[in-house]
Amino acid sequence: MLENPFYAPEVQGPYEMHSLGSFDLEEGGTIPDLQLAYATYGVLNEAMDNAILVPTWFSGTHATWWQVYLGPGRALDPEKWFIVVVNQIGNGLSTSPHTTDDPSIAMSRFPKVRIGDDVRAQRQLAADLWGIERWALVVGGSMGAQQAYEWAVRYPDQVARCAPIAGTAQNTPHDYLFTQALMDAITSDPGWAGGEYSSNAEVAAGLRRHADIWAIMGLSTEFWRSGFWRGIELPDVHWDTFTEFQERFTQAVFGAMDPNALLSMGWKWQRGDVARHTDGDLAAALGRITAVTFVMPIDEDMFFPVRDCRREAELVPGAELRVLPSIAGHFGLFGFEKTYLDAVDANLSELLARPA
Repeated sequence: MLENPFYAPEVQGPYEMHSLGSFDLEEGGTIPDLQLAYATYGVLNEAMDNAILVPTWFSGTHATWWQVYLGPGRALDPEKWFIVVVNQIGNGLSTSPHTTDDPSIAMSRFPKVRIGDDVRAQRQLAADLWGIERWALVVGGSMGAQQAYEWAVRYPDQVARCAPIAGTAQNTPHDYLFTQALMDAITSDPGWAGGEYSSNAEVAAGLRRHADIWAIMGLSTEFWRSGFWRGIELPDVHWDTFTEFQERFTQAVFGAMDPNALLSMGWKWQRGDVARHTDGDLAAALGRITAVTFVMPIDEDMFFPVRDCRREAELVPGAELRVLPSIAGHFGLFGFEKTYLDAVDANLSELLARPA
C-alpha cells in the first residue's frame, strides 16, 4: 500500500505491477511476494530483437528524469525500440519497506537486497511477460549502470550491447564511504529508532541532511561556482540564490522520498560488485562480457570519476570509453544540458548501429 504521495501514480505517471511470487535473495531471506513496477514504451517486434532494458538509479523511478532520454528521433526511440524501464527493488514503487504490510519484511526488517537480486528479478519479469531472451541493449545510469554491468557479466549471452553511464562494476572504498555518509545523514538523529522516526519533523530533518550531501557531492564545484543553477527551470519553482536552489530543488526532491527506501538502495549500492562471480577477480568478471560495450562516465562526476570507469573499461573485451560532458557532475544524469543529452544520443545511436 502506497502511503507516500511522491510514489503515487499521479506523480510518477502510469506504470504496471507484476508479481514474481516468493523471491529468495542472495544475501539470505525471502520477499514473500516480490512486486516489480515497470513501464514500457514502444512495441516488441516479432523477432523480439528490439528490446532495450533500462534499470533505475538510486532514488529514481521509471518517470524520474529518464523521460528526457526517450522520444521520437532520439537514440531511445519508442517508434523503433521496445523500451522497458524497471524500478529496482526498494525504490519506492517496486516492493519496498513502506509498500508492504507484511511484518516480517516491513521497515527496518526489510531484507538486504543485492544488485544481483534486481537483475535476476528483471530476467524473470522479461521471461514471464514477453519471452525476451536477449536484450538489444541494457543501459543505465549510476545504480542503473551497476545493474547493466551485472547483466553483462551474469548473463553474457543475453546482452547484445551494454552502456553503463556514470557508474562502476565494482564499488570503490571511497564511493562506499560517500554512500555511508548519505545513509548516516538519515539515521544519525536521536529520533531514529527501529527504522522509523518518531515525528514527521525528524523525518524531514534527516532527509534534508541527506539532500545536503547530494548537493555537495552530486553537483560539481563548477556547477555552483559558475552559477549554472540559475538557468535551470522547473514548473512553478523559482530561485534567486544558490541557497534557494538547494532548498527548492535538492532538498525538495529528496525531502519527498521515503527514508527507508533510500536506505535499502544505499546498502545495495555500497555492495555493487560483479567480482562476486569470480572469487573477487574483477578482471575475470569483466572478461566474461561479450556485449558490445560503451562505458560512459561524466567528466565532472565525483561519485564515479572518469579514472575509475576507465580502469574497468580496460578490462572489458573491446569496450570503448566515451566521456560525457556535464558541468552538473553526477547530477548530469538529470539531463540539464543539451550538450550532455546530445552526447548520450550520439553514443547510443552508434552503439545500437554496431552489429552484435
